[in-house]
Amino acid sequence: MLAQNKKTAIIGGGPGGLTLAKLLQDKGYDVTVYERDADQSVRQQGATLDLHDESGLKAMRAMGLLDAFKKHYRPGADKLRVVDSHLHIYYDDHAGESDFDFGHEHFRPEIDRGPLRDILIASLRTDTIVWNAKFKGLEPENNGWRLLFDDGQSAYADFVVAADGANSRIRQYLTDVQPIYSGITIVEGNIYDAEHNAPKLWKLVQGGKVFALGSEKSLILSAKGDGSLSFYTGTKESPDWVTTSEINFYQKESILEWFKTRFADWSSDWYELFETDKSYFVPRPQYHFPLDQTWKTLPNLTMLGDAAHRMPPYAGEGVNMAMLDALELAEALTGDRFDTTEAAVAAFEKGMCERMAEMTAITLESTENLHADGALSWLVGMIQPS
Repeated sequence: MLAQNKKTAIIGGGPGGLTLAKLLQDKGYDVTVYERDADQSVRQQGATLDLHDESGLKAMRAMGLLDAFKKHYRPGADKLRVVDSHLHIYYDDHAGESDFDFGHEHFRPEIDRGPLRDILIASLRTDTIVWNAKFKGLEPENNGWRLLFDDGQSAYADFVVAADGANSRIRQYLTDVQPIYSGITIVEGNIYDAEHNAPKLWKLVQGGKVFALGSEKSLILSAKGDGSLSFYTGTKESPDWVTTSEINFYQKESILEWFKTRFADWSSDWYELFETDKSYFVPRPQYHFPLDQTWKTLPNLTMLGDAAHRMPPYAGEGVNMAMLDALELAEALTGDRFDTTEAAVAAFEKGMCERMAEMTAITLESTENLHADGALSWLVGMIQPS
């Protein structure tokens, strides 16, 4: 097996990086994951994740972790309501029973990010992850790399994988291809103890998800297992809107003032999202890479997940594609199809780029349709084709 007796470093301890670490470690590889979080107990953020049978769940099966997943996923959290800007329901999963279950191609069970991460971490040897490792840069050394960190520490690796997300610091060592602004900026938020702090919207979500659409804007809600409610607005803004809007994203009053103006034609019931102190907000301009991106393969460095192919979240494929990347890279490195690491990496990167060109195109089409006139009827038509 390629690189089995060499040191492999994975930068980033998200689902993609941890999946790769598990798959390589099971084959006897010397793997270290460098994660910038101070420790495993750092507060988890973001919406719930739906894993797909052909990608995320496929990786869970390959790792032997599907039973663990079944113990921690949230039945019913995949149920969806589609509403308009005044909370009128146009589609409701809660109105009927689903026939989908594990093994069905359309079953997309939901799990919170924290429990998924915990499952993956627990599957690794205890010394696999180096916490509080804020990556700074790479320097060539022998046939590998010297990894440099913000605290002055360093480490050597023969083979490095960038799994450090959309704002990857490693990507620049592989390519200078820059991301393209999608035209949409998200304001992500999280409301803690939502049953008390946003009772009307918590009742609307009913433990699942809500897509609210209208006047070329979107608002997506997700209930989480800890009782919080995550959401993200989607609006058409200029690329520099976050810095030029003069909104204080650390102050709920400032964001509410923006929302009342930008969503002036929406119901005031949505104001619940911005009226409690038990919340946080983060602006996220949405970017994607060119569909035809390629780069010169290196024998000792590659990337996966958002570092390789960031894109908006409007097809629900981000974590699934990262985990599938990890599975395909592990299969290339640990199988017997290739004589050299460079050949294995080249085949992996080619397949990933081709797959992600198609997936990015689908995502961009969905992003456009969800923020266009007629978005509501388009989505309901997608869910319930006539």
